[in-house]
Amino acid sequence: FSSLIIFFFIVPKNANSKIDPPNYNFSFEELAIFKPGTILSDIQKKYGEGEIMDKNVTVELRKFYVTHLRYKFPVIVQFFEGKVVDSYTRLPSYFLHNVFHQTLIDKLGPQKSYLNKDGTSKYQWKDTQGISYLYEGACTITCFPIFFYMQLETFPKGSEMAKPIINRLQNSKL
Repeated sequence: FSSLIIFFFIVPKNANSKIDPPNYNFSFEELAIFKPGTILSDIQKKYGEGEIMDKNVTVELRKFYVTHLRYKFPVIVQFFEGKVVDSYTRLPSYFLHNVFHQTLIDKLGPQKSYLNKDGTSKYQWKDTQGISYLYEGACTITCFPIFFYMQLETFPKGSEMAKPIINRLQNSKL
């Protein structure tokens, strides 16, 4: 009898359970709609109006939320004449870096540049459409994503009022 009791306490109850990372069902397509060149009305069909953060005659900055059962995070998008010129996503820290980074490699190919300093890594891609992608992740005890940023390499003529979101964040002008 005592052997049977010890057996039930020693044998784990969830030995055959599967553990999925919080971003196991995340798809890059969730962010692809915020890619430079996308029209504001297409984004609004999927994510609603969005919160206006800044607006002038031709440039508009809006915040949208990507929401799922396991995550919710903001995407800041800058529009020039109704088209996306850049977008910035602060990713949830519980996303797994390896899963997200592999998703980017699968979609964009190998990164063009990589920099690691003090446990923080920056990865950059450029595509044939003139779009630059920047992803930053860090490692402490585990590795996690920090942000993902997409921008037109050259902003359109007349968009002088559109300062890259990443620069605005660095200068705290949001």
